[in-house]
Order: sequence, then C-alpha cells, then structure tokens
Amino acid sequence: MRIFSRSIDHKYILKMALPAIAGVSTQMVVSLVDTALVGRLDDAVDYLAAMGLGVLATWAVISFFSSLATGTHVLIARRYGAKNYEGCGEVLNTSLIISFIIGLLVSFLVVYFAFDIAQFFAVKKVGPRVPFYAGQFLFYRFLGIPFFLMTVSYRGFFFGIGKTKIFLYSGIMVNLLNIIFNYIFIYGAFGFKGMGLAGSGLGSTVATICDALYYFTVSSLPTYRIKFSLFKKFRFIKDIAKSIIKLSLPVSLQNVFILIGFLGFLAITGYIGKEAQAASQTIIATIQIVLMPCFGFGIAIQTLTGNSLGSGNLREAKMYGYETSKIATIYTLAVGSIFMFAPKVVLWLTTNDNTIIDIAAPALRIVGFGQIFYATGVVLANGLQSAGKTLFVMIAEVISNWIIFVPLAYIFGVVFNFGLVGAWASLPFYAITYSSIILFKFRFGSWSKIKVV
Repeated sequence: MRIFSRSIDHKYILKMALPAIAGVSTQMVVSLVDTALVGRLDDAVDYLAAMGLGVLATWAVISFFSSLATGTHVLIARRYGAKNYEGCGEVLNTSLIISFIIGLLVSFLVVYFAFDIAQFFAVKKVGPRVPFYAGQFLFYRFLGIPFFLMTVSYRGFFFGIGKTKIFLYSGIMVNLLNIIFNYIFIYGAFGFKGMGLAGSGLGSTVATICDALYYFTVSSLPTYRIKFSLFKKFRFIKDIAKSIIKLSLPVSLQNVFILIGFLGFLAITGYIGKEAQAASQTIIATIQIVLMPCFGFGIAIQTLTGNSLGSGNLREAKMYGYETSKIATIYTLAVGSIFMFAPKVVLWLTTNDNTIIDIAAPALRIVGFGQIFYATGVVLANGLQSAGKTLFVMIAEVISNWIIFVPLAYIFGVVFNFGLVGAWASLPFYAITYSSIILFKFRFGSWSKIKVV
C-alpha cells in the first residue's frame, strides 16, 4: 500500500476536477443558451413549457443509458490505478459495443413514440400545442442517440485514466457547434427554414454526431491506441460487460428516478398553471449553474477514488471524498447566495419575459438555499459509486426524491395552495435528506471488502 501523500492536496484535486467542471459547465451554458433562444420565440410560454417536458423526458431516457459511463469509468479507473493498461482498453472496447447496440434500439423506439411520450407527460390544462412541440423536439433529438451513447463510453475511458481535459475540449467543441446549429435550425439561416423548438432537437443531434467523430479521432492517436491496445483486440468480453452493467444499472435507475421525479414535479406545476410550468423550466435551466460543476467534482472523485482503490489505498480513497466535497460546498454556497439575493438577474439569462421572471424569482431564492446542501451528497455519492455502492446511492435517491420531494411539492403547491413557491419549497427538504443519507454511508460504511475488478 503506497503512502498517503495527497490527502489534503487541494491543488491535485482541482487539477483533476477543473477540466471536468469546465466540460460539464459548457453543457450548462448550452442549456441556458437553448432556453434563451426558445424563450425569445413568439409564443414563448408554450415553447418553454414544451421544452421543459421535452428536455426532462430526453434526460430521463438518456440518463438511463448514459450511466454506462459510470460503469466504464469505475472499471477503467481501478485498472489504471493497478497499471493494467491493456485491461483499460478491453473495458472501452466492450463498452463501445454495448453503447452502439443499445443506442440503435433506444433511438428507434423513442423516435417512433415521440409524440405519445410527450402527450403522456403533459396535462390537459397546458393545451394541445405544448405536447405537440415537445414531441417534435423528442423526434429530432433522439435521432442522434446512438452517437451520444458512444461518446458516453469514451468519456468513461478518458475520465478513468485521468485525462479530463479531453472531455473539456470535447465539451467546448460540441457545445459551440450545438449553439450554432440550434440557432440555425430554430430561427432559420443559410437557406434552412426556422423550425422552432424542433430545431433545437435537430441542432443537438448534428452536434452529437460531430462529438462522436472527435472522440474516435482522439482515441486513434498512437498515445492511446498503442498504450491501451485500443482496437487491436476489438472484441466483446462477457465478464467485463456483466461488470459494467452491474455497476451501471443502479445508476441508470437512479437517474430515471430523478428525472421522472422532476417530470412529476413539472406536472404538479402544470396544475398550478401554464405560467408556473414555464417558470419552472427557467428555474430548472438555471439550477444547472450549480449542478453541472458539482457533477464535475463528482467525475473527479470517481477517478481519484477509483485509482486509489486500484492501488489498494482505502484511506486515500475516503479522504479524497471529504476534501472534494468541502471544495464543492464552498462553490454551492457562493452561487446559492447569488440565487437568493439577485434571482431576477440570474433568470434574465434564460428569458426576457417579465411575467415569467416575476413568477420564478421567489422560487429561485428557495432553490438557492436548498442547493447549498446538495454538493456533499453529489460528490460523496460519486465516491460511493466508485466503491461499487451504486445500489445504495440509488435507494437514497428514491427516498429523497419520490418520498420527500415530489409529495411535498404537491402538498405545499396544490393542497395548501401555496403555488409555485410552495412547490419549490420542497427542494431544500430533498437536498438535506439526500446529502445526510449519503454522508452517513460514506462515513460509516465498510470499505474493507471492496475488490478491484
């Protein structure tokens, strides 16, 4: 067991985390820009309400399968820590095959049933245009899912070997293209007719295809292709596939539970009113200012914990979790304070509709407070996942989301008639419950039986 020498080396943590944070933050920027583009169309209320349904439904499906990155990431991080480089390549090759097959099936099913899915999650009160616009978005967005899932496998590989800058470069490129293509297809340019919200889905698909080509090109460079024997022995290894699925499936279910919970939350705001639902979409887009960097810290801790476990240093693995969660909490405290004291300034980034801003501002103050507590849960949950505790993290999410968050949103917002503010008042209860459960497990759970797989 090597001597623990980086237990409080925050520079080392940030060196790993910052490129990942910057990479996922580019996704946040794109989400804000996409919402801003759609929010400035005529009939913005219907488009934003539809975008809320379309984006969350997209996340619900994508997140179920994008967790393949977690399984791939964890296995590669442990092998890399153990200096089993050829084993890293075997994991990537197997993961790519799984991703491509699943991507084709999911793409076909969702494209075929796009309008049915949108109609299922819409309530009658929002009118017929909202589910129609959402269905158009889903149709075009899911054409690119096979390519997206292949990039998921590549991300897991580069995260696992600590090359988070590759993800950063990918994020900058694909999201810049996303903005350009979305502008072209939403409003119409260069001979293309404006498609409204449907253009946002198509633009994202074209950008995703470019992203897949980028990762393939980088992985083909001799630096990676030779060291990790990539493509030299391109084959499906059953035992590795089982390990990927075993680690990923609870994460898949967890992601779906989160997003179905938020879809249920959006449906609840639909009962409050169409304006409340549109305002909630702007809040959800704004929340990513906090969430995306937290996910970046989570990526870093999965790599750091996985590498430490692979080298047999359990104490180092746990200490990285504590130190990274401290740094992340400082960030959420700073941004949460901005949400609380200047909500209208933040909301203006997503829409110029003063009615929506006025409705959303009081709720965003509550969200800013609740998110301060979320960083600990997100970061340490990723550490637990790296240790193979993916099932426990999933159960913690179900308890916090479905038993706490959604029911309280309905009780406060609809039953007690506190409106949108009452619905969003359930978020702090969700964040505090989730983080408390995760922290307890991380602190007192057994790490001695973890095996390098």
